[in-house]
Amino acid sequence: MTEPQRPHPVVQLTLMRLREMMREPGALFWTFGFPVLLSVALGIAFRVKGPEPVVVGALPGVTVQARDALASGGVQVRPLDEAAAKAALRSGQVAVVLVPPARPGEPFTYGFDPARPEARLARATVDAILQKAAGRQDRLAVRDQEVSEPGSRYIDFLIPGLLAMNLMSGSMWGIGWVIVEMRVRKLLKRLLAAPMRRRHLLFAFGLSRLMVIPFEIALILIFARLVFGVQVAGSYAALVLVSLAGSASFAAIAILVASRAQNTQTVSGLMNLVMLPMFVLSGVFFSSTHFPEVTRPFISALPLTAMCDGMRAVMIDGAGLAGTLPYLAVLAAWGVVSFVLGLRWFRWG
Repeated sequence: MTEPQRPHPVVQLTLMRLREMMREPGALFWTFGFPVLLSVALGIAFRVKGPEPVVVGALPGVTVQARDALASGGVQVRPLDEAAAKAALRSGQVAVVLVPPARPGEPFTYGFDPARPEARLARATVDAILQKAAGRQDRLAVRDQEVSEPGSRYIDFLIPGLLAMNLMSGSMWGIGWVIVEMRVRKLLKRLLAAPMRRRHLLFAFGLSRLMVIPFEIALILIFARLVFGVQVAGSYAALVLVSLAGSASFAAIAILVASRAQNTQTVSGLMNLVMLPMFVLSGVFFSSTHFPEVTRPFISALPLTAMCDGMRAVMIDGAGLAGTLPYLAVLAAWGVVSFVLGLRWFRWG
């Protein structure tokens, strides 16, 4: 009588990890609930409300005619004394302070911070209104055409970044932390007695993480579509491929980070050391083009940058599979190198 064939160790270990995840309410919240709450908060904070009004502080002595001209041009004028005007300008409550002429015939003075783009824009708006009220005639006739392109809102930019950030965090914490916790609890040493190899365990951790990803993607995209009208302009297959490649890459990085860490405090510090710079540099909440030109090649080589840019290329620019190949190459390079090193340096106890 032949002995029934046992499932492959990778299958058994993957099922074990999935069962553990289902018993962890905290892990389920950070995987599914937190990105939804974060997108709600940021989506409300940066919702489309129309053009922001220009707010100007007017010192005593500014004529009623000047105030009326600014008000008719859509500018909010706040009468302030000199001390209050300085405080309002410093705190950003007003963009420009209008100082009246010291003597008749002298010009107005605009007090503003040139380092703030909104202050420069407000200064130009105020000057144009006052010049027109004083009789200036535009020699070139122009017309305005308001344009609203799909994908131009901040929420359209934010959702791919949040999705990439969530996939990175889930892979790092869901694998790196768990490996070290199992090492601390001596569970890894117990698994040495099982008929498996080291790579079977690491493959199972990565596979269990990848099996959750479609549900994460679907939840965030459906929520973003229903609440904020965010659409995917490109190929869904390309979006899923970038998501899987990014998650696999960060799973490999998590294995490398956790390969020799002896306690959860150490692995927490190492994972934060890996993730926090990318939270800032990789364009999750704002474009990485704000950083100096000399840093662009380094930032572009980061795995989170590749995942954010790849997802935005699909969701906003309408890219297909071919358009994601450069980003997939970066993610593959990080994943392969990290997994090989993590497999080589991994210790059971």
